[in-house]
Amino acid sequence: MQNTTPMFPGFHLPTLRRKPRSAQQILVQKLAAIKHKSLSQLGDCLGKFIPTDYLLPSQTGSLSRRRLFSKETTFWAFLSQVLDADRGCQEVVRKMQAFAASKSSPIPSSSTAAYCKARQNLDLLELEAILCHTSLPLAQSAQTTRLNNRRVVVVDGTGVTMPDTPENQEVWPQQKHQTPGCGFPQASVCACFCLHTGTLLSYRLGNKKSHELPLLREQWETFKKDDIFLGDKGFCSYFDVFSFKERGVDSVITLARRLPATEATAVKVLGDDDLLMTWKKPVWNKKSSYSREDWERLPKELLLRQIKVTVNQPGFRVTAFYIITTLLDAIEYPASEIAEIYLQRWDVELIFRDIKTTMGMDILRCKTPDMVRKEIVMYFIAYNCIRRLMGEAAKRKGITQHRVSFKGSVQAIRQWAPHLNQINISRDQQLQLKDALYQAIADYVVPERPGRREPRCIKRRPKPYQFLTQPRDKIIELRHRGKYHAKRA
Repeated sequence: MQNTTPMFPGFHLPTLRRKPRSAQQILVQKLAAIKHKSLSQLGDCLGKFIPTDYLLPSQTGSLSRRRLFSKETTFWAFLSQVLDADRGCQEVVRKMQAFAASKSSPIPSSSTAAYCKARQNLDLLELEAILCHTSLPLAQSAQTTRLNNRRVVVVDGTGVTMPDTPENQEVWPQQKHQTPGCGFPQASVCACFCLHTGTLLSYRLGNKKSHELPLLREQWETFKKDDIFLGDKGFCSYFDVFSFKERGVDSVITLARRLPATEATAVKVLGDDDLLMTWKKPVWNKKSSYSREDWERLPKELLLRQIKVTVNQPGFRVTAFYIITTLLDAIEYPASEIAEIYLQRWDVELIFRDIKTTMGMDILRCKTPDMVRKEIVMYFIAYNCIRRLMGEAAKRKGITQHRVSFKGSVQAIRQWAPHLNQINISRDQQLQLKDALYQAIADYVVPERPGRREPRCIKRRPKPYQFLTQPRDKIIELRHRGKYHAKRA
């Protein structure tokens, strides 16, 4: 007998049901729901620069299941944290709450414990792999018309501080002259950048006692054959110039710790203030930064080129300096082009300003060495992604990338990101928003200001607070006893 319903006689109920969904359809629907519940606004701006394989759930462990702070969500939340103006964990949680409210989802707790624990579960090696992915492809595709289309890698070091915790102090101790509890742990960073694109290629982290040369030697694998190493006088080393030359890498550095050669002592005069000369092998001692075995295999002398650069710009601190290079052919590499490339070395100082001042990496937030390392990697990942976005925007407009403002690009990304993955906008509207983002980035052009100089002084006066010379708990105790009186700075 046919099964009918009193309300709709003659209709067979099983035939009115929907066709069962396949496993693939169910999975696609779940992934779409997860995407709308995740903090992935930045993923719509920078996701194409990040390998998705590293953001998939882990096979085992705490990041193997889909939770509120999944592996993908935690990564993008961490990335948004280093790009936020506030850069606090509470800011990320508030963003998650607002995002959940906009999706009519249950609002998560205001506690930062879950997010902080999820950040700890991120694998540092995977973050390092993501950083390599954001740097190598762009650096390999970089083309420049200077110095015979050879890639120029500029190297420099800088310092960062972090919260004053016993764990951080043990790895990165503060200055010796500071009283315990009155200073901050200090770490040094030595990084390699592509001069043409500004992309970070590699970095090494050390403490305040770490010299830049040993940190650079840990990054020799970054350099490829026919690269040009560009550094300041801190990298003027017989051992390193020879080691780079063995790897097919030429060096352009500033003369330091040696007297400049003269025409009388030169092997050959190549031009005005352009000499071919030799360096004698230095004497090894226990304070040398390399072993005696490495010293013994060094040649007795190196044939180098010395170029004297005269600075005629008023207000500059130096009037002349000497460049040492292994680019010996004066016809293929004119002295004027080498001097121009070295003057562009100042760009690395601007790069560190972008990372430390604009992005805020000069004062880190994490309280353990493991998290400090992850925080630094996340800053570098965000920096490389922004550089790649700037490169694409500059290419669309037909201008060089160094003319695009980094700070303006960060500001644009901060304001565009929340609007790119809204549910109520179509695909065409989303593409229009992305085109508007590229246009906004490329429109903020930094003017050319050759020879620009500013006095090394500040106008705004600091507030007259005294410096902390004793731990705070001790000062509070002395104040309670009436034995402490604050002095104005």
